[in-house]
Parts: sequence; C-alpha cells; structure tokens
Amino acid sequence: MSLNISSIKTSSEGAWQGDNPLNFAFPLLIVQTTVVLAISRVITFLLRPLRQPKVVAEIAGGILLGPSALGRSKNFLHWVFPSWSTPILESVASVGLLFFLFLVGLELDLSSIRRTGKRALGIAFAGISLPFLFGAGVNYVLRHALHGANRVSYGQSLVFMGVALSITAFPVLARILAELKLLTTHVGEIAMAAAAFNDVVAWIMLALAIALTGSRPGPDHRSPLTPVWVLASGVAFVVFMLVVVRPAMSWVASRCSPDHDIVDEGYICVALAGVMVSGFMTDLIGIHAIFGAFVFGLTIPKGGDFASRLMKRIEDFVSTLLLPLYFASSGLKTDVAKIHGAEAWGLLALVISTACAGKILGTFLVAMMCAIPARDSLALGVLMNTKGLVELIVLNIGREKKVLSDEMFTILVLMALFTTFITTPAVQVIYNPSQESSSHCRRHRRLNIPWPLSSEGSTARNEFRILTCIHGPGNVPAMVNLVELIRTTSKTLPPLKLYAMHLVELTDRSSSIMMVQRARRNGHPFVGRLSRGKPPLYDQATVGFKAYAEASHVVVRPMTAISALHTMHEDICHVAKHKRVEMIILPFHKQWSGDGENGVEELENLGHGWRVVNQRVLQKLPCSAAVLVDRGFSSRWQEVEDDLKRICVVFFGGPDDRKALELGGRMLESSAVRVTIVQFVEQGGIRRDGNMLQLSPEDCRKKSDCLSTSPDCRSQDKELDEEELAGFLMRWGKMVEYSVRMAKDMVEEVVSIGQRGEYDLIIAGKGRSASKMVAAQLVEHQVYPELGPIGDLLASSNHQILSSVLIVGAHINEPSAPMIIHSNCSNTPADDPSV
Repeated sequence: MSLNISSIKTSSEGAWQGDNPLNFAFPLLIVQTTVVLAISRVITFLLRPLRQPKVVAEIAGGILLGPSALGRSKNFLHWVFPSWSTPILESVASVGLLFFLFLVGLELDLSSIRRTGKRALGIAFAGISLPFLFGAGVNYVLRHALHGANRVSYGQSLVFMGVALSITAFPVLARILAELKLLTTHVGEIAMAAAAFNDVVAWIMLALAIALTGSRPGPDHRSPLTPVWVLASGVAFVVFMLVVVRPAMSWVASRCSPDHDIVDEGYICVALAGVMVSGFMTDLIGIHAIFGAFVFGLTIPKGGDFASRLMKRIEDFVSTLLLPLYFASSGLKTDVAKIHGAEAWGLLALVISTACAGKILGTFLVAMMCAIPARDSLALGVLMNTKGLVELIVLNIGREKKVLSDEMFTILVLMALFTTFITTPAVQVIYNPSQESSSHCRRHRRLNIPWPLSSEGSTARNEFRILTCIHGPGNVPAMVNLVELIRTTSKTLPPLKLYAMHLVELTDRSSSIMMVQRARRNGHPFVGRLSRGKPPLYDQATVGFKAYAEASHVVVRPMTAISALHTMHEDICHVAKHKRVEMIILPFHKQWSGDGENGVEELENLGHGWRVVNQRVLQKLPCSAAVLVDRGFSSRWQEVEDDLKRICVVFFGGPDDRKALELGGRMLESSAVRVTIVQFVEQGGIRRDGNMLQLSPEDCRKKSDCLSTSPDCRSQDKELDEEELAGFLMRWGKMVEYSVRMAKDMVEEVVSIGQRGEYDLIIAGKGRSASKMVAAQLVEHQVYPELGPIGDLLASSNHQILSSVLIVGAHINEPSAPMIIHSNCSNTPADDPSV
C-alpha cells in the first residue's frame, strides 16, 4: 500500500479500529528505536571480549540495519524503515546528536593542553597537518576514479577529505584509554591533551568546510562572498560565547554550588535552552547546529557540581536512547554493495592505509623529536588514529551538502570503522604497561599522587607497607582508625607507610571522563583548591588521609584508580606488587551501624560489582590481604574516646589465623589497645585423623575460596600454630586476655562473640585451615565464600553481629602457608622509593 507523506499522522486509532501502527509516525518510531537498541546491544555484547568501545558496535549495528545487510530485504525496509519515516528518524536523532555534542564540549578540558605543554600541541599539529596533506592526494585519486566525485569544486572536497582523515575522536579515545588502563599514564595524558586540541581544530575545519559549501554554483546564484560572511559570523558567534555567555554560565554554576541552598531547576532549564538556542544560531548563520551546541558546552565551567548535574540529567537518555538512532540513520545511507570490483576495494585499501600512515607517521615523528621513547611514540600514533562518532558526523554533513558521493561516503565510513576497531588490539601489542619492567613502570606508569607528605629515600625493607582501598569518603574514618591501630612508635618494629587508593568506577558516561580530568588536576598543590570552598566529593576522599598524615606524621601516598569494575582488581594488584606492600586492606561492599531496632542497621550496599572486585583481588593476591566489615567502627570510638580500643583475635590455627595474630601483636604496641585472644579447639583437642579445612589446588585455579576436606600434614601446621601462639604469649602475656574454648558448636560460639558487641573490632582469619566440624557445618551454606567460613559467619547480616570485623588472608606464597593457589601477580618487582 502506497502512502501519501502529507497525510501521515502521529498516532493510530489502534488495531481494533483497523489501523496498522507501522503506518503512523510515533508507533513506527518506537519500533525503530527498539530494533536499533536491540541490534546495538547484541553487537556490543559480542565485541566485549575484544575490548572494543561501544561506538564500534553502534556503527556496525547501523550498517547492519542498512542496505548492506538487513536492508537488502525490501519487506524489512518497507515495514520498519520506510522512506517516509527517514525525516522523522533523522530529526529525533539530530536532537540526540545536538545534546551529545554539548556533552563533548562539556567534557573537553582545554586546560589539559596547557598542563602537557608544547609536546601535546606539537603532536596534535603533526597528527592533523600530515593526514590533511595525504588527504589532498587521496582526494585527487578519488575524484578521478569514482563516478560523480568531481561534481563539486576541488576545494570543498579537499577540506572534507582532509578533516575526515585528520580527525581524532576525543570521546572514543578517552574510553579506549580507560579500557587499556592508560588514562593515568604518561602516554594517556599526552594522547588526551593532543586529542582535545585536535577536536577543537577539527570543528573549526568543519565549520570552514560547511562555509565553503555555501559558494557552490546553482540556480539561486549565491554570492561568492557568502563563505566570507558565514565565517565572519561564525567567528563573531564564538567570540560572543566566550566573552559574554561564558562569564554568565560561570555565575550560574556558582549559584548551583553546595554553598547556595537554592533550587537549581531553573538554571538547569537555562542550560538546556542554551543548547537549543546556540544550535539554532549556528544553523541560522549557515554552520551546522551541532557546532553551536559544542561551543556552548565549552562555556560551562569544568569540574563543578553544575557540570556534573547537567551530565546526570541528560547523558543516559542521550547516549543510550537517542544517539544509536543517529548511527542507524547513517547506516541506512551506507551500502557496502556499492564497493564492487577490484578497483573499488583497492580505493578502500588506499584510503585506510593513507589515513593510518598519515596519522601514525606524523605523530610518531614529532613524538620522537620530543624525546618520547619509540614504543610510546608508536602507541601515541595508533591512539591518535582513533575515529568514531565525530568522523561519522563529518561524513554525514558532507553527504548532506552533496560534497561526498554515496560511494565515497561508504568508503570513508568503513575507514572510520576499521581504524577505530584496530586501535585497541594494536595498542595492546605495542604498549602494555602490565608487562613492562619495573624501571619502565617507574618512568611511565604514573598513578595520581596529589601531594608528597614525607621525605624520600625509604625502602620496603625498613617499612611496614599497607595499601588501603576506599570507595568514597564514607570509608575514610574507619580505614584511618584501623591504620592508627596498626601504626606503632616502637623502635623494634618497622614504621608504617600507607598507600591510600581511591577506587573510582569508570563507565561509558561523559561524567567519568570529567572525573579523570579532575583527578589529573589533583597533581597540583592541594591548598589552592581547598581555599575556594568545600572540595567536591571526588576530592573529599583524600582529605581525611591528608589530615591524618599531618597529625600522625605517617608517610601517606594517596592515589586514584579510575577503571571499569571488571578490571579494577588489576590496578590494585599492580600497585601492591609494584610498591611491595605487605598487606592490602579492602572495604566490604556493605556498611552497618549499631543503631537499628535489632541492634544492626544496614547503611549502604554498593552492589555486587564491588564485591566482585574484592573477590578478584583475593584470588590474585601479590601479598596478604584483609577485608574490613565496618559496623560503625569510627562512631563507636567517638562515643568512648577515652577508653581502650577493644580487639578480639579469634584463633583456629592455620596461616590466615597466624597472620591475624601477627596483626594483633602489632596493635599491642599501642598503649590504647586491649587485645583478647580466643583460641578454639574441638572437644577433646585436635582430632587424630588429621583432617583439616584447606584450599584445593586444582579448583583454586578457578576460585580462591573453594574448600575441601582432605588429609594433610597437620602436625607440621600445628607446630607452626603452637610456636606462633607461644611466642606471642611470651612477649605479650601480661597485656592480653587469653582463653581456650572447647565447644561442640563453634559456630554458635563465634557468633555470640560478635553479637555481644563488647569488642570494637574482631580479627579473624579466613579459616582455610580450620576444624573439620566447621567445614561440615559451613561449606554448603556460605553467603560470602570469598571470606572463608569464619569470615562469612561474622560478615553475614543474618546473625546480627554488632562488632566490626577484619577478615585476614595470608599470602599463599608465605613460608607458613601450606597451600598453593594460581596467581597472576606473583613476581614482585623492585620498589621505587621516590613515589
């Protein structure tokens, strides 16, 4: 049935009234959006093992929906993507594109260019100029080889071709760097700064290209001065935005800060309306509307609450729902079948090789001139060759302006897809920080360290090094109090050195990239930021450690790990191995307080993702580790500030419990601590059958918390237990309370210790060498098996435990540990005392 486009209605009367919803604009748009989202998500899932950015899947999904694949079916195009729906689909997609370019301008931190100096500018300039020159040659070849390519003037096609080959997609590059763990490296910082400069230049060149299309000959006899007026008006628009609008938006942002207790909805509406008005103004000038949205995004102050609130309001809706429609509309115009014959495929190979050679060669040469090592320079070249959505925007505008033919458009789209796809695997081969030598890591792997707090020159041999991980400001008080317990002024024990790592989840959101840029600014003096008012939430996490370091004179090294949750454990293990720490302290993914009706009230559950981070760290430990289950650890001390801190060490035996006992002995060096040792044995002592709870070496290659009961040399392990306990009591016997419990139901006894709430902190081992009775009762009913049977008892919310708990796991490579576990973090490199 043929339809009259002028008679298309928005909504139908329903199937019962005889209407087909697919013949009406709004129901069809719903179907199209659903199909686009489903296809893009499926491809994203399939490409996830290859660590590809989401934009690759979305471009591929758009091509799949077009005439290259599914669109070859006439029925599919007729019912799902009919020609009359194209203007509607593109209009909705353009709204998403408008706000996405606003987000790009919002996340683009131009100050990063100043921080990296002339090197980033030189690299960016070379990465633009050489591909642009190569584009001139490619443009000459394509104009003579493709039919209809010479319909437009050489200057117009040259500018579009040069922009297409020289552009670097800043948003896509940022996410690739995050996936490859390069955001906080020397290479990542230079790449981000160069890409930011490249992005700005690309939009200026695009505006020039669009202005040049205004002088094309036609029946309307446009004046040859039209491009001049367009460019002059564009420059005036940018000057107005920077001189007038930017100070106004700075005032708006200041009014929306936490210092002003006012409703900011009106200011949010002003910003959203500003995006639309800016887009309209540039469209009125003769430049595409997205240019105005991008410039308006640059006027918003970076790093404040106002920018973060704007992103939270619009980024999910735009990036997840509207932006895939733009890829679909682009894919509907891309027909791979138009590339047929050896000549056409040869032209595609020529464009791809020229684009890669120009970008990589130009960046590599200038980077080498800046004294950057050859491998780093080559990695920079590959990273700067990243294309993506920005490239697709340029190509769509070129096609819309009739500058690019359909065949040329398809070739360039496939070039953008290929260059973006190969970026991740190519960089993994060329530059992999996790496989570098320690000296190379010292030179390039630079985690963010905001402020030096002590003299240099210390070594791991005369320090007790701890790495504490925190999710946010809420973890800081409990961690600081725990570290204060471990700290000692005794000259017989090595002093404490603390590495405090703030774990920040990196997502596909634009706000994540803003967090990275804000973290880089932490490299500057801390005082300047604190003097401007309340620090943002992102910085508050390290303020507590700074204050603690100044008050206690403990060596503290704060750092930030910004990573996706599924790879966060790699950052933790890398730092622990590189810094040669003796223990990692992880926060439990839940926090409790002892103020509820039943004595326990759950305050926060950060989610399963953070629990998985802990599980993976515990599986791949380069050292001992402990998990802190905070049940009001700091608040209880504030209530009894003058009293002794009451610590209970639960001892069943085995390497984990011996490590817990060693930690309790270090705490006894503080005069403000009272330690109780509770040793558990079964009725009648240790069984003679020699059965013990231990790790199964075969299964532990898959899961570190697996448990099995099997015969072992219990006498040797028992000797170590008795020797450790005897030495502990000989040294601290008068300062500790020691008791032996022989109970038929050890589970009930352990739970009762926590339920009474008489201890501020209970220290227990994971129990990988506990009794057979515990194994029989707990192995099949564990809620948190990664903590071991004893840790699971004390961490579970089902038992109404009131005390905070520290679950300790000994390093499996320690001499006292009888079990073997597969580890990817075993070889410990030399430490760098200067970091």
